[in-house]
Amino acid sequence: MTRSRASVVLGVTGGIAAYKSAEIVRALVQAGVSIQVMMTAAATKFISPLTLGVLSGKPVIADLWDAASGAVDHIELARRTDVLAVAPATADILAKLAHGIADDVLSTYALAHRGEVVVAPAMNSWMWSHDATIANLATLRSRSVTIVEPGSGELACGDVGPGRLAAPDAIVQAVLSAAGRAQSLAGRSLVITAGPTREPIDPVRFLSNRSSGRMGFAIAREAARRGATVTLVSGPVGLPAPPGVRFVRVERAAEMRDAVVEAFPSADALVMAAAPADFVAAAPAHRKLKRSAGLPEIALALAPDILEAVRKLRTPAQVVVAFAAETENLLANARKKLFDKGADLLVANDVSGPESPFESDTNEVAILASSEETRGPAGLAEEFVPRTTKAIVAGRILDRVAHILETRCPENARRPAESR
Repeated sequence: MTRSRASVVLGVTGGIAAYKSAEIVRALVQAGVSIQVMMTAAATKFISPLTLGVLSGKPVIADLWDAASGAVDHIELARRTDVLAVAPATADILAKLAHGIADDVLSTYALAHRGEVVVAPAMNSWMWSHDATIANLATLRSRSVTIVEPGSGELACGDVGPGRLAAPDAIVQAVLSAAGRAQSLAGRSLVITAGPTREPIDPVRFLSNRSSGRMGFAIAREAARRGATVTLVSGPVGLPAPPGVRFVRVERAAEMRDAVVEAFPSADALVMAAAPADFVAAAPAHRKLKRSAGLPEIALALAPDILEAVRKLRTPAQVVVAFAAETENLLANARKKLFDKGADLLVANDVSGPESPFESDTNEVAILASSEETRGPAGLAEEFVPRTTKAIVAGRILDRVAHILETRCPENARRPAESR
């Protein structure tokens, strides 16, 4: 697939290892990356902005306010940047990234950045092992930030231990891998569903389930980060619409089916992360059912089968990902649903027990493939993702979707959906 030139913002912070950023810049430029260097005020004490500007071919941005330093509109820069890499990353910048502090040019840009993030920490061993640093790193990992672990050895202060900046070639490889992920869905169009549906029994009561929509929203955010045009069809949830996606709000399973059927024909892939109702009231009451009238008899009917409606519309090039929430016989039930629904992939999770993914930011899933073609680069028929954040699970799912799309129809990549 022909890709546009990867774009990287390299943040350099104030530590003795800042001198190694020159080697990182040179290697990324040689790899064909378009690179913009940002430096904190402390970083300029260790290496000259002129050095990094000459190597990158662009003026270094070192001051949020001073135009002479190369200051730019950080929002506009974020729109066209695939990867934010910070090397070296001090304990200070890790704390700012983890907590959303924006008090200099680099941390302010980081809040606007929506692409991949790679950080390569470098600091004294005691700072590296401090509880606050450990907690900040855990927060960043939960957001799918790539951490290039520091090495061990003699440090600038004379101590020996962990905290040395990783080898520049390891950092460069991590940045290039992140750039590939950042562009893996560029030019693609995805429809993603999320949340429950509400099926009325009477004007004030409804049938529903415990789905929070967090998994579907995480997938929508990650797909948009990777360059996809995203339509998110969501049932009633208490989540804000992810930035950069077309948001379609629905209430009932029939409305979700109609929205998916409308959007799917021009899409490359559908990810059915929603939990639409299986059953609806056959004849919802037009007035509130009164307790004083005694126990009502409520006849149920089958809700619309959205995946079956999609199956009648799809082309061989389109990718369909189904989900299965099970309370028993997880893999057996998931395998049956995978083939019954004709999906390419099925994401199965166990929703029983105290660690149910409902209303949680974490999940543990199995990703099942329907054929050799859909098994992904590792060739796994069944890939198990241990409990982690839903953001990371979303990335694993979209890695598989991107691989299938690349295999099936690379010539369609990076073309506007309306031209297909």
